Amino acid sequence: MASLLVIGIGELVTNDPTRARAGDPPDVARLGVVRDAAVIVDDDRVAWVGPRAELDGTGGADRRIDVAGSAVIPGFVDAHAHLVFAGDRAEEFAARMTGRRYSAGGIVTTVAATRAATDEALGANAARLVDEMARQGTTTVEIKSGYGLTVADEARALRLARELTAETTYLGAHVVPPEYRDDAAGYVDLVCGPMLDACAPHARWVDVFCERGAFDADAARAVLRAGQDRGLLARVHANQLGPGPGVQVAAELGAVSADHCTHLAAADVAALAGAGVVATLLPGAELSTRSPYPDARSLLQAGVTVALATDCNPGSSFTSSMPLCVALAVTAMRMSPAEAMWSATAGGAASLRRTDIGWVGVGSVADLAVLDAPSYLHLAYRPGVPLVRGVVRGGRLLDERQPLAATALGNDPEEWR
Repeated sequence: MASLLVIGIGELVTNDPTRARAGDPPDVARLGVVRDAAVIVDDDRVAWVGPRAELDGTGGADRRIDVAGSAVIPGFVDAHAHLVFAGDRAEEFAARMTGRRYSAGGIVTTVAATRAATDEALGANAARLVDEMARQGTTTVEIKSGYGLTVADEARALRLARELTAETTYLGAHVVPPEYRDDAAGYVDLVCGPMLDACAPHARWVDVFCERGAFDADAARAVLRAGQDRGLLARVHANQLGPGPGVQVAAELGAVSADHCTHLAAADVAALAGAGVVATLLPGAELSTRSPYPDARSLLQAGVTVALATDCNPGSSFTSSMPLCVALAVTAMRMSPAEAMWSATAGGAASLRRTDIGWVGVGSVADLAVLDAPSYLHLAYRPGVPLVRGVVRGGRLLDERQPLAATALGNDPEEWR
């Protein structure tokens, strides 16, 4: 079993509130910040965390990394992404931004391109995006299907996604495809039957786009219940385009997460809080569509667990940057920097019902992002600046654009790359 010592950590965000300092406000206390810290990793898990002064020597580590005063945070947990697709919709984006008419078909364009693409092309594009995310500090990502909308294409999307992450989501109920335009009920039957049969072995989650123009409350219930009957956990695209039943359906059926939550009534906020449904907010979508941002403050004040995610997709939010989403959460959604930091890590873990990621402590997965900054505050303070200078994912140091200096203590450093 290989081990790694990380020292020189000026500020370590652990997301362990028992490490809070006296006088910290509640949002900061939740981060459990440790100053002048060190971390020991054994294999893929954290074995020790604390102030460097309390560590005896090297703690028996094989390798050592000195981050020279940098801040270290848990790896970002991106709990909402659509990465298995083909094609490009840049012209659609440009038309939307300039108010020009554009009739290329929106999501249908991506569906056609995805169906026509080879497995190799789809897999390579998804892997490229996962790597792009990792270079920005994302160590866990959820990946949805939803751009195939046939039994074979949805199943292959999930097979390809499963090669990249354990967090795979069956989204056959994304939109009704053109061939079922006059038989939406027939498509719901397909999603709940043969398509689910083919996809369930490759998925952990079931999702539905419950919106006007997509799937109504009854259809959403049918899809989610069918998935739950097959052992899949439920999440819902809810209340993005306008007021609607999505959040209420999520609460009613015990979904783990309601995603978007852009248009909420007081009753929706109360339903999320009462049912313990995580609100996964996706500010990249609002940025890319010039839509109103979710009211994060009302959710937080009601005690709702809030997560942040990118919604990385080719149509409405083609960003892979969790740091950007943190900055938007602070500047556009009035979250505090500490709240946004927690929501992008521990909040994302809660959205995926994971207790082994999103924090740094004994027994957690060794997922760390090293910032080229003295504090996590710089993620919002310096928006758009590439602050992630190194990533440890599952105990292994990724080969970043600016790789960290590593000293081998008996092992070949290349084994960790």
